[in-house]
Order: sequence, then C-alpha cells, then structure tokens
Amino acid sequence: MSRSDGLPAALRELRRHLDRDLFPLAAGDARAGRAAQKELAGQLDDYLIPRLTALDAPLLAVVGGSTGAGKSTLVNSVVGADVTEPGVLRPTTLAPTLVTSPADEAWFTAQHVLPGLPRVTGARGQPGTLRVVTAPSLPAGLALLDAPDIDSVVAANRELAAQLLAAADLWLFTTTAARYADEVPWGFLRAARERSTALAVVLSRVPPEAMGVVRKDLARLLEENGLGGTRLFEVPELTLPEENGRLPRPAVREVADWLTGIAADSRARAEVVRQTLSGALESLAVRVPALAEAVDHQHAAAGELRSLTADAYTFGLAAFDEGMLDGSLLRGEVLARWQDFIGTGDLMRSLESRVGRFRDRLVALVTGRPAPENDLRIALESGVEALIRASADGAAERALDAWTARPTGRALLEEAGVVTAGRLGRASADLPARAETAVRGWQGYVLDLVREEGADRRSVARFTSYGVNGAGLLLMLAVFASTGGLTGIEVGIAGGTSVLSQKLLEAVFGDQAVRTLTVKARTDLRARVAILLNEEADRFTGLLDAVEPPGEAGPALREVARAVQDRRGELPATGDGLGDGSRSGGGPGDGPPREVSGGGPREVPGGGPGEVEGW
Repeated sequence: MSRSDGLPAALRELRRHLDRDLFPLAAGDARAGRAAQKELAGQLDDYLIPRLTALDAPLLAVVGGSTGAGKSTLVNSVVGADVTEPGVLRPTTLAPTLVTSPADEAWFTAQHVLPGLPRVTGARGQPGTLRVVTAPSLPAGLALLDAPDIDSVVAANRELAAQLLAAADLWLFTTTAARYADEVPWGFLRAARERSTALAVVLSRVPPEAMGVVRKDLARLLEENGLGGTRLFEVPELTLPEENGRLPRPAVREVADWLTGIAADSRARAEVVRQTLSGALESLAVRVPALAEAVDHQHAAAGELRSLTADAYTFGLAAFDEGMLDGSLLRGEVLARWQDFIGTGDLMRSLESRVGRFRDRLVALVTGRPAPENDLRIALESGVEALIRASADGAAERALDAWTARPTGRALLEEAGVVTAGRLGRASADLPARAETAVRGWQGYVLDLVREEGADRRSVARFTSYGVNGAGLLLMLAVFASTGGLTGIEVGIAGGTSVLSQKLLEAVFGDQAVRTLTVKARTDLRARVAILLNEEADRFTGLLDAVEPPGEAGPALREVARAVQDRRGELPATGDGLGDGSRSGGGPGDGPPREVSGGGPREVPGGGPGEVEGW
C-alpha cells in the first residue's frame, strides 16, 4: 500500500468489514448496532471514500431540517429558480433534489457521491432516487441538496435525511421559531458537533417582533450543546403572494452571499472540505471501536448459547454413562435372551460356584446355540440404541429449554421457525439409523478385541476358534456391569447376568485381561455415543454458525480503525491540492501529505458583502 493510496485503501478495508450483518442476534442493543453499522457504511460509501479520491470536487451543501422548516422554499429562493417543490402537504420532499451548476453536472450525475441513489433528471423525482437539476445562476464549485424532513412521518424519509446529511461537506440546517427547541434537530446538531462537520443554521419563519428573543435563545442552546460560534442566519416570516412562491431577495441575501463567497474562494471551499473530512475521519476513532465492542457482545451471546448447548449434551452423555452402569440394560428383554442363551436353574448355580469344572461344558453350550446367541445380540443392541435415543432426547429438551429462557436464543429459534424449533426439542429423525450403525460398529470392535486377546492363548484356542461371538457377547454384557467391577461376585445385577459373564470371561482370559478388555470396550462405546451427541448438538450450534459474524470481526474493526487514524496525516492541508480550484468535478488533489488536527465546529469561512449576479 503506497502512501498516496494509504488512507483511501484503509477506508476501503474498513468498508469491507461492514459488508455482512454484524448484529444477527437479539443481544444487547442489536438494533442500535445495526443502525450504527448502516450509518458508518453509508458515510464511507457516500462521502469519505469518494471525497478522499477527489478532494477538489465540487462542494455539496445539504439543506436539512424539520418538517415545515422551509427547506425547499429556501433553496428555490437562494437559487432564484423553482428547482424543487415546496408545499403545505407533508411530507413535501418525496425525493431529494440536488441543484448544481451546468459546469458540475457531470460530477453529480456520475454517482461519485451517494452512489446508491439512482439519478433522475425529470421534473419530479421518485422515492429512492436523487433528482439532479441544473441552475445556470448557481456558481460552479457548489451544489445544494434539498433533503427530506429529519422528523418525517415516513421512516424511509427520516433515514434518507440522515444519510444525506452524513454525505454533506456542509450542513445548512434550517429550523423555525416554533420548532428550534425540538429534540430531534438537536440530535442531528450534536452529531455535527461530534464529527466537526462544517455547519450553518438558518432560523426561518420568525415573526419580526420575536426575532431578537428567538435568536438569543437559539444562540444559548447552540452554546449549551457545544456549538457556540456556529454561523446563524435569520429569515423572517413573510406572506408570500402564492403558496409555492419564493422569498424576496432581501430575505435570503445574507445566506446567498455567504454561499457565493464559499463558491468563489477555493481556499474557503478547501477549508470547509478539510474541516468536515477531518472531523468525519476523527469520529471513526470512537465510532468503529464502539461498533467493535457491540460486535463483541454478539460473540459473547453466541458463546453463551454454545456453552448452554455443550452443557446440555454433556448432561446427555452423563445420562448415557449412568445408563451403562446402573444395570438397567441387563434387565427385561436382555435378561430373557441371556437366560435362553446360557441356560438357567442348576446350570447357572453350578457355574457360579464351579466355573472351572464346567468351563468346557459351557464352551460347547455357548458355541452350539446360534439362535439364542443372535437373539441376545439383537436384544442388547436394541437396549443400547434405546439408551442413546433417550439420552439424546433429554439433551435436546434441556438445550431447547436453556435457549428459550434467553432472549437471544428464543429469537434465533423463532427465526428458525416454530416447526423446526419444536423438532429441536427431540432427537433428530435420523438418529435411530445412526445409532444402529454406531452400535453395530462397536459390536464389531468388541469381537475384534476378543479375537485379538485369544489369538495367542493355547488354553483357549478352541474357544477363540469357535466361540468368538459368544465371548464377545459376554464382554458386551460385562461392559454394562455397575462401576465396571470385574473382580468376582461383589456385584449382582439382573439375576447374576453380569456376574456370570464376568466369571466366564475371567475363567477364559484371566482377571486382568478381562478388566482391560472391559475398559477398552466401554471407552469405545462411550466415544461413539459422544460423536452422535455432538452431531445432535450441531443442530443448535448450526443455527449460530449460519449467522454469527467471524470471531475476528471485533479485533479486525479495531485494527483497521487504528490504521485509519495512523494515516490521517496523509490528508493534505488547505492549499495542498484540497479544493484549489484546479478542477471542476475533477479527481484527487496532488499536494503532499500534511498533518491534520481535528477540532470542534467553527464558523465556516467565506462570504462577505456583495451579491453575485443571478443570486
């Protein structure tokens, strides 16, 4: 990045970070954050970037103010032509009208400034457009823009008025004797103060007998709001010969002469541009970090929802752990199939006391009954799948309740749709199929463990050759013994099922080997279930992933704000290619960079006695 392109490039980088919705969540004052983001992006597009790339382009003075302040009448009267449409119906200004001299028409019709507003040149503009008209009486180097009311009953007009004022080099703010103390105008005027915008105030429609009192009170309010020294013009209340008539020339001569002085003096124009541009750049040092902080609140809210989701599904995994160890899986259908598989009565009792004597009989019995073995496997598989579904259902309900209890989560769920949100309170529809796949994968893993463990044991060669499935089932049953106790008969669950499976495995493989095998099998199953529950949790976190701004959005905004401030010194000083009159509607100035210091509002230079012909 070269020095000459540094500041505009930094602003374009800042603009790039504003391209996405940084406030998708109902966290904090998200509405204010979105408004600040939109305002900042608009000022970059409409004013800062185009002005920095064409410092000596014509000056744009926006005439703004409250409803009925006489903005359109003032513009027509100053220009000396009916270029905009005043009237008594509100809102009057449905589309803003920009009045320029013929010499500067190309600059404003080319959409260098306010690029988002399509240009029209007809007799009447449509809402959402910018009407551009020429007035030969208007001096080159200065354009007037008649903006909608800042307090319009139409929200779009209010937003457009704010956008236009943010795009101005100079504010010509109009108010009346009846409205000058209203809060809405002062909100805009304080924004001008905070951004050091070049500003003048026109007090219009003041009865002659009240002029002194109203002027004095308005000056007091300006002083109290940090706007002392602001240029103040007065336009008396007059009876016009017709509804849409212009004010007589003497009534607006002071305003017209002041604007004429600015248009005729390149240094005065440059000072206006420099003041507003420098103030707008300086304001970024506050506005962008504030925006970044608001974005951080979004991430904090998203982080809370992610944490609540993680807690819910951690609880779900804990519920599965409990279900593995509380013996519930070894009751009911599994117990019945186990009794079919291994036998009951005298055989079971004799096995508990004399496992060694009957080992070979049991091996033959286990390996010779494929049908009960298959039934037991299916029953155990179904029990594990049911436990997974129950754990996932509980976690989903817990997560949904936690999200619904927070405004951020509730709003996000509402955006997802009532049907979707209701579905989120239960396990996903495809979980049974995924659970079945996971359990079968685990069963295959257990069989591999048994096969590997018995491969080098000569004493159990017959068992491992012909009874891998049976031994695997016994190991699966041992996984669900309470606390994983693998040392004998201290735990009796479901009529001795787990005890018997443990004792048989110990007789075949030995105590330590069975202990190791059981831990491995339980750990593998738990890991597979954890994956399933994480996939279930993704249904919640996926809603955040779809909208949450990048995690680096806040830090990136702060970094680019620092870069802009570091490069503010590249803004040329007055007379160094800034509004030097070398071009009309031209490109950037060529002067060397100079250090610029900001400052509060002050009287805009220019003006003086004498009236230019045609004004």
